[in-house]
Amino acid sequence: MKEINYKDMKFNPFNLIGGEWMLVTAGNEQSGCNTMTASWGHLGCLWGHNDPTAIIYLRPSRYTKEFVDKEEYFTLCVMDKSFKKQMAYLGSTSGRDEDKVARTGLTPVYANDTVYFSEAKLVLICKKEYKAELQDSGFIYQDTIDECYPKGDFHTMYVGKIEKVLVRDDEYLK
Repeated sequence: MKEINYKDMKFNPFNLIGGEWMLVTAGNEQSGCNTMTASWGHLGCLWGHNDPTAIIYLRPSRYTKEFVDKEEYFTLCVMDKSFKKQMAYLGSTSGRDEDKVARTGLTPVYANDTVYFSEAKLVLICKKEYKAELQDSGFIYQDTIDECYPKGDFHTMYVGKIEKVLVRDDEYLK
């Protein structure tokens, strides 16, 4: 993989997150890691000098949340379509119950104070800068709560400053 400047990236963020999905991963070589598939999130600029940021949302029940909470960094990995089966598995199986990363055959790379997968075609290395629980009082429409949170298990939102962008090839370059 090679590092690129985020300003040199090209892609449709709606397709990247909602269509291609991504793996949210956190951990370290000593304690291990966990990952999960996500199709919700945001990419943009925020604070400071319009720093590039990624926003992710994790439910309290997700094992990956424990890793994201205790680590300074998390990563977002976009995989080839050939990994859809593994990504579906990683999104539906808990790492509390088994080593799901090993079962999928993905190769963790521990670097830059975090972990990502060597098979990824795009990696965003994010330093956590903000965390907040979504609150029912913040929703304008009760329908959203009824549809997305019937159990009251509101997501935690994390804002991460994108510190490094790694690409396998030129697919995401201008």
